[in-house]
Amino acid sequence: MAVLVPIFLLTDYLRYKPVLVLQSLSHISVWLLLIFGTDILAMQFMEFCYGITMAARVAYSSYIFSLVPSSRYQRMASYSRTSVLLGIFTSSVLGQLCVTVGGTTFMTLNYISLGFMCFGLMLTLFLERPKRSLFFNRSEPVCNGTSPSELDQMNPGAGKTVWHKASSWQNMVFFRMLKELVTIVRLPQLRLWSLWWIFNSAGYYLMLYYVQILWNDIYPTRDNRKVYNGGVEAASTLLGAITSFAAGYVKIRWTLWSELVIGMVTAFQAGLLLLMNTTTNIWICYVAYVLFRGSYQFLVPIAIFQIAASLSKELCALVFGINTFLATVLKSTITIIITDKRGLGLSIHPQFYIYFGYFTLLATVYLAASVYVAVRHNACRKPQEEAPPAKELLSPVEGIPVNSRNPEVAASEA
Repeated sequence: MAVLVPIFLLTDYLRYKPVLVLQSLSHISVWLLLIFGTDILAMQFMEFCYGITMAARVAYSSYIFSLVPSSRYQRMASYSRTSVLLGIFTSSVLGQLCVTVGGTTFMTLNYISLGFMCFGLMLTLFLERPKRSLFFNRSEPVCNGTSPSELDQMNPGAGKTVWHKASSWQNMVFFRMLKELVTIVRLPQLRLWSLWWIFNSAGYYLMLYYVQILWNDIYPTRDNRKVYNGGVEAASTLLGAITSFAAGYVKIRWTLWSELVIGMVTAFQAGLLLLMNTTTNIWICYVAYVLFRGSYQFLVPIAIFQIAASLSKELCALVFGINTFLATVLKSTITIIITDKRGLGLSIHPQFYIYFGYFTLLATVYLAASVYVAVRHNACRKPQEEAPPAKELLSPVEGIPVNSRNPEVAASEA
């Protein structure tokens, strides 16, 4: 959380690619410390590197939209999310096969993972680097008013006035960022999907972090060959990849149905959490987990697409970064209150009851919002349907409707 704000600010300043390289290097550092670290200090530094890795995902989420026109945002969000999930699926399947069939040790798996990280770093070095950014790297001084960014081109008149006449403190980077945030937060779809990103992703990752403890409580075993967590992760990510890919082809009026779709999916997730927490059958818990992750992954590319479609390409990193930061703050706050010894320090089953209540509350709010949107939409349609039809235009000479006369005569008179 501490490095998230600097990362998404540097993303704009460095124009994506260096931050992507930094993410690869920090990920490699995590595995090196995991393999060769032997003391608490090394593990603490590993957590710091892991924080950089997770924070730098903002650069990837926004970088992909700098490569394509806005008409392809939905497909691009779907494809990128699907590729990530397919990578997780492949690693989960290979890991499960290596442990169950080949008897591979966990340390060997770490070495294999490190090799893939190094290969990913090599691929990152060949990525194209965008030439512009929103708040930094303007090609000419601000006072000249030339070479505007993409955001300036969207509103050229206002842009010239602001950059020419604004005082020096108003031209400061952070002031411009704050001004843009105040403007874009008024967009309804951006606001809705950003709130979903913050609240639902916080609950999703809390479940993800503690579900292994729940599995161990339901089915405790010390035989690694009988632990199928890797296979379950593979199945959940495969379903997530399928749903993410399908999300790229969903064609509905999102301005009208977004709240209802989010509410139904969230209510479904709440029911799955309750099932996971009350069952004593590990396979039922596994299935509920797979469905939970698949339903969440279905909404992720839609959220990315809806947020990116509401912005210029240059604002994506800023908004994605702020959403991720707020979600991390919320997740950390809930963790401290519920699981930490300084808070309630609840065991695993009471924790999942709270997660169930959390998602139930979110589903109630979303469904209530969908009812409000539907009522407002119907209220706007009724005045249009009840309006009297427009009178036919009559010929000033004969009083005959123009559209019912001989077209040749009408043409000759014209």
